[in-house]
Amino acid sequence: MVTRKNPIFDTATTLGKIFGFLGVSAICGVLVAGLLVPAAAVSGSAASGSIEFFDTLPAELQVDPPSQSTRILAADGSLIANLYEENRTKVALDQISPFMKEAIIAVEDSRFYDHGGVDTTGILRAMVSTARGNKQGASTITQQYVNNVLNANLAAEGNTDDIKLNGVNKGVGDKLREMKLAIALEKKFSKEQILEGYLNIVFFNRDAYGIEAASKFFFSNTAKDLTLPQAALLAGLVNSPSAFDPITNPENAKERRDLVLGLMLNQGKITQVDHDAAVATPVEPKITQSRQGCAYASTAPYFCDYVLHLLLNNPAYGATPKEREQMVFRGGLTITTTLDVNAQNVAQAESDAAAGVNPDNWGASIVSVQPTTGKILNMAQNTSFLPTEGKFNQTQNFNVDKLDKDGNDLNGLGGFQPGSTMKPFTFAQWVNEGKSMNTNLNAATRKYPQNFPWKNTCPEPTVGWYDARIPGSFDLQNSDDGYYRNMTVLYGLQNSINTATFASAAQVDLCGIQKIVDAVGIHGGLPVGDDPNPPVKMTTLANLIGSTQTAPLTMASAFATFANDGKYCEPIAITSVTDQTGAQLPAQATSCRDAVKPEVARGVAYALQKVLDEGSGSLIKPRISTKTNFPVAAKTGTNDTNGSTWVVGFTTGVATAAWFGDPLGDQLRPGRNLTINGKRYEAIDGYMIAGPMFSKYMAQVAPAYGTNAFTAPPTNMVSGTPARTTPSTQATAPATAPATQPSTDPAPGNSDKKN
Repeated sequence: MVTRKNPIFDTATTLGKIFGFLGVSAICGVLVAGLLVPAAAVSGSAASGSIEFFDTLPAELQVDPPSQSTRILAADGSLIANLYEENRTKVALDQISPFMKEAIIAVEDSRFYDHGGVDTTGILRAMVSTARGNKQGASTITQQYVNNVLNANLAAEGNTDDIKLNGVNKGVGDKLREMKLAIALEKKFSKEQILEGYLNIVFFNRDAYGIEAASKFFFSNTAKDLTLPQAALLAGLVNSPSAFDPITNPENAKERRDLVLGLMLNQGKITQVDHDAAVATPVEPKITQSRQGCAYASTAPYFCDYVLHLLLNNPAYGATPKEREQMVFRGGLTITTTLDVNAQNVAQAESDAAAGVNPDNWGASIVSVQPTTGKILNMAQNTSFLPTEGKFNQTQNFNVDKLDKDGNDLNGLGGFQPGSTMKPFTFAQWVNEGKSMNTNLNAATRKYPQNFPWKNTCPEPTVGWYDARIPGSFDLQNSDDGYYRNMTVLYGLQNSINTATFASAAQVDLCGIQKIVDAVGIHGGLPVGDDPNPPVKMTTLANLIGSTQTAPLTMASAFATFANDGKYCEPIAITSVTDQTGAQLPAQATSCRDAVKPEVARGVAYALQKVLDEGSGSLIKPRISTKTNFPVAAKTGTNDTNGSTWVVGFTTGVATAAWFGDPLGDQLRPGRNLTINGKRYEAIDGYMIAGPMFSKYMAQVAPAYGTNAFTAPPTNMVSGTPARTTPSTQATAPATAPATQPSTDPAPGNSDKKN
């Protein structure tokens, strides 16, 4: 038996629909009256009040460029990384498939070319459908574009709580405002401009804003090359990106796609044959997952992160950190950097190979600069920026300072003890004072007590002593007993003899060494007190042999001065920044200064070639030097615990710092009794691991930048008549000497002659 419905309820339902219809009609009448009829021509207080309200609404829409992805590029224009809050790449209308344009109009606004921003026919149709219980929207593409622009402007300002969404938190006043702005927009822009703006701003997926990003994400395609079924699917997705997501809801996505195809057929946009072929096409997305940030960089993630920090620290990109983030992550910038992709690839391969299988997480890094420009060519280390099983995971950059000069974070580790790579600066002061590098020294002197008569014209006092007669102190050490003897200054440097460095320092002005070190940009990589980049005080004796942590980039740039005839160039990473309109924004420019005399730079370069030919660097295998390939100058370095080992050197075209050691915690692990790449090391030294890393890298990269012969130093600097100098005085420690050394006294620093 069929159950009959109660006629009372049927009548009530019908009356409810009628009253609902009338109510909606009244609202619609007010809106239409406000939109289409001048206020003076409308009678009735309700209509008049609505028109007055409508007239108070803004009629201008600030259409700022939508948030776009920022691109960081290598020097050759290849992509390093994308940065964004909304993954969007703007494209012109002629770079969008005609299928996409027709599909979006068919499903979202079939009368797009007929109305003036608000479709009254659509409003009435939606009103009737809603009265019948089938809720239907009536927003035109122009209105949707207005809503997207308003929301994008709020997001850019950080006011995400004020964003209005259809059917969620949008009231009558919001709709009135949207309509009025849509009408004004149609008067200002062409239909093509509005359609282009809409397709570039609309949301498709949390990883895809705008049609180009959506095409790439869902189909690994460009907007220009979208096929008919692909375009129909994306057009259908706009209505509800979650409900019609082809990844999570493929059946819903196909149903919606086919609806769009049916509309296109009914509106005469496609043929029956095209329709049937598209409907028969399975929904098969080909996802290209968007990768945002330097962690997903195609190459050089640590260099990318360094560049990002430079931008976020630069007031030119915004007065506050929040403003700078908005500019960088939403501004659609194109950032061209100094990175040489080939040099980076070689550096990465060599640093990975040098560290090899490394369960104890020993670190390796290589960084290079171009001496004449300061351009950073590569920045590599043997770690994974993203957590990866079986890898040495590390987000901090081994090659740079912890903070920049203004105290802003650089995400750097802050450097390592440079050991004997600091010795060339004492040598530089020696020849700077007009002394011959062929002068004999008494390198047997091992005691430098508290009252030793150092020459120091700086206001900072000389700090530290080496004297085993004082409890807690010790005599200066070399690695081998056979080097406590007379030798030339040049021989002492090329063989990295600690006592020779001190013997030469005892005959020059320590303040002169300080001025050279400052001039070539050397500073500590860790903050001290309020100073983010404290000076390396050469009046503290331990710094003559490298006790203050210094970043590899700092050392590479300092040594580049000797390759550049005494001119120091600040390291730079960013050569050009343009916004999405193509306007130039502040970047970094080459900034060089006279740091040491040209003849001094030539003298140091001459001596450091000898290091590789005859001295501590001659053990590097494979070896590149004046005898084997092209001119290279370098200095090895090892700190007192063997936990930090270096080779820093240069050709005329490239200066490089290669480092291997302990990057963890307080960096106090001794580099002894290690097994690296299956080889056992009793104690690692600069020439052992950092050395081959340096030489293999330079052999592959340096020829592209020039490997000319170095200019010879003045003859009298090299071959002046050897003069036997007075041995350094070994003064007796005073009876009032403290029982222990003060905390400012140096550790033994570097005691290895081959470092």
